[in-house]
Amino acid sequence: MQTPVSVNDKKSFIKWFLNHYQLKKRESVWILNYLINHDDILTNVHFIRDARFCPRAIIMSSHCSNEVPFRFYKSQLVTTDAEKSFHDIRLNQQEPLFIQLNFRNSNQNALYVAVLEDNPFVPEDYFITKKDQELAKQLLDKTVYDYRRSMLQKEIDQALDEKDQQKFAELVQKLHNLESANKNQPKLLKQ
Repeated sequence: MQTPVSVNDKKSFIKWFLNHYQLKKRESVWILNYLINHDDILTNVHFIRDARFCPRAIIMSSHCSNEVPFRFYKSQLVTTDAEKSFHDIRLNQQEPLFIQLNFRNSNQNALYVAVLEDNPFVPEDYFITKKDQELAKQLLDKTVYDYRRSMLQKEIDQALDEKDQQKFAELVQKLHNLESANKNQPKLLKQ
């Protein structure tokens, strides 16, 4: 589990950010300054990389970013009105608030990374692409194939040791069928 970020670390980061970046909406500056001056609210503020899926979140962008200037999400509602979000922050001080800041090289900024937290609302499989799914399926198929092939080879060896020709013939046929059905599977390399 992730250690919570201290209020002092959040304050230090926000002050640094405001001194180094100009936000596209001046109301964003007001909101961040308001947060700096209210520890009780800042306790419930969480900086995240991606505000999607959060029940209550703000996206703020600097001029050096190509992202939207400002968005406030609450449940299924979205607004670009920063004043509405400010009032919501004031009225719901105990509710978690997730903030995504968009600025140049944010993913490489050590100060930002130090206050970042994981978004607990992102579905577990959200970042798994179709290609990842296909590769995982191929790996699983290969593993199952290798296991079945190995087991059949052991049973064939046992049938040979027992000189059981009928069982040997059945198992060789099963192995042949398995290999035919999985022609695209690479053969196991001998160690």
